[in-house]
Amino acid sequence: MTSTLSQPMRWAMLAALAGFTVFAFLTIAPKAQVSAEDRSPVIDVRTADMEMNAAIMRARDTLPRFWASYDAPKSTEDGHSLKVRFPTLKGAEHIWMAEVKKLPDGHYSGRFANEPRDLPGKHAGDQVQFAQGDISDWMFMRNGKIVGGETIKPLLKSMPKADADALRARMEQP
Repeated sequence: MTSTLSQPMRWAMLAALAGFTVFAFLTIAPKAQVSAEDRSPVIDVRTADMEMNAAIMRARDTLPRFWASYDAPKSTEDGHSLKVRFPTLKGAEHIWMAEVKKLPDGHYSGRFANEPRDLPGKHAGDQVQFAQGDISDWMFMRNGKIVGGETIKPLLKSMPKADADALRARMEQP
C-alpha cells in the first residue's frame, strides 16, 4: 500500500508509526494522557479542551490556504493531508487522511494515514468519504517542512521531549 503513496505521504505514515507525528483522539477522558498500546502515538484530549478547540478553529479558518495549495501546488509543495473527525462510541476520533480528493458531490475522500483506534473494521489505508464540516485540521509539505498542522501544536507538550523536538524541527512554524 505505501508503495502507491507519494514520498511525503510515506514519510508521514512512517513518522506516525515511529512516533514523530500525532493525531488527536477526542474523548471525554478526565485529562490528557498519552497511550502507547501500539506504535501509533495517540493523545487523548478532553472534548472540552479549550486549547485544542482553538487549534481546530484556527485550522478551519485557514482551510482556504490548504485548498489554494491543493488546487495549484508550487513545485515545492506536496503531501496534502487533512485531519478528519469520525464519530465513535466514546465521542470522536480525529485521524489524518492521505490521498485526499475532492468529489463531484461536494464531499471528499481520503485514505487513513494511521491505524484507527475506535473505528471497528477500519484500517490504515482504507478509503473513506467525509464532509467539509468533519475537517479538523490540514497540512502539506513545503520544502520538506510541515505547513499547517494547528492541532499538532497543542499536543507537543504531551509527547516525549525528543519526539516533540523532532516534530517541531519538521514544522515550518512550530
